[in-house]
Amino acid sequence: MLRASAFDYDLPSELIAQEPLPDRSASRLLVLERSSGAIRHARFSDVIDLVAAEDVVVLNVSRVIPARLHGKRDTLKGSRTVAGAMTEVLLVRELEDGTWLAMGHPGGKLKPGRRVAFGDDSAVEIVEMLGGGLRRVKFVGALDARATVAKYGEVPLPPYIRRAPTATDRARYQTVYAEHDGSVAAPTAGLHFTTELLDQLRAKGTAIATLDLHIGPGTFKPVEVEDLVRHRMEPEPYVIPEETAEVINRARGAGHRAWGVGTTAVRALETCADERGRVRAGAGETNLFIHPPYEFKVVDRLLTNFHLPRSTLLMLVCAFAGYDNVMGAYREAIRAGYRFYSYGDGMAVI
Repeated sequence: MLRASAFDYDLPSELIAQEPLPDRSASRLLVLERSSGAIRHARFSDVIDLVAAEDVVVLNVSRVIPARLHGKRDTLKGSRTVAGAMTEVLLVRELEDGTWLAMGHPGGKLKPGRRVAFGDDSAVEIVEMLGGGLRRVKFVGALDARATVAKYGEVPLPPYIRRAPTATDRARYQTVYAEHDGSVAAPTAGLHFTTELLDQLRAKGTAIATLDLHIGPGTFKPVEVEDLVRHRMEPEPYVIPEETAEVINRARGAGHRAWGVGTTAVRALETCADERGRVRAGAGETNLFIHPPYEFKVVDRLLTNFHLPRSTLLMLVCAFAGYDNVMGAYREAIRAGYRFYSYGDGMAVI
């Protein structure tokens, strides 16, 4: 089995995209044939020529919430509690009891009972310390969580985008088809789609199916152990509607192909696939870690972006297309000056 260090690679910093292109579908597209390792260069708008009329394209319609909040944590000064240093809180997801999973920075002072205030009308109180840097928090004050993020929240851009978020990011770090709030990172393969391109696919006869997988901050977490079997994914909630399962099963049953748009859609589908390659509708949480070797049950084609070294996303792509093929494609993308990561170019594995 491959070790985590096998998924390291060197990337010139100037190839890390800091801004989205003006036109979503004008991104470059590296097309990789997994049977041969052959590579060709295209534009993302050329997807219309790659997807067959009877294929099904599966989209993750989770919406990114402005989950990054900046406020002042309380601190003791003598016998008084006063506003202290600025603190960042990243909301991860809401729990059934109305509290939230969250991360804080700097985290050392965020102990149970401490509060972080966002203006005069909202604050979170630390309820419980959890593992992996997570805390359970509750909202206190006049505004609830949704009103707080609407008023004070920022788009949670990835750490490799080294600038402050702007109003443009609210639209561009979001797919055009996003429906349901819940992610703290975008399903980036879908950022290249325009409504016009989706309409062209439908007009061609391609089926468009949707699911939700709410993406947590673990998507940026590198694998820190050499033995991949020892790595644990953070659970993420998903929903696969009955209609989506039916569309995929009908298409594949007739000999057509299922395209996973992004690694999150792939993980949700593979989580809910049986041994015959049929998708079961349902909802739950998945911590499925796909890495070589892995036998895919449902997904026949993949649209994705270029991913971080040692990331579980890169490992999934290598499991799908073959380690040597993918690492060779990454070397070619670097040579050809492709733009990498969330706002970067795309890759089609056929």
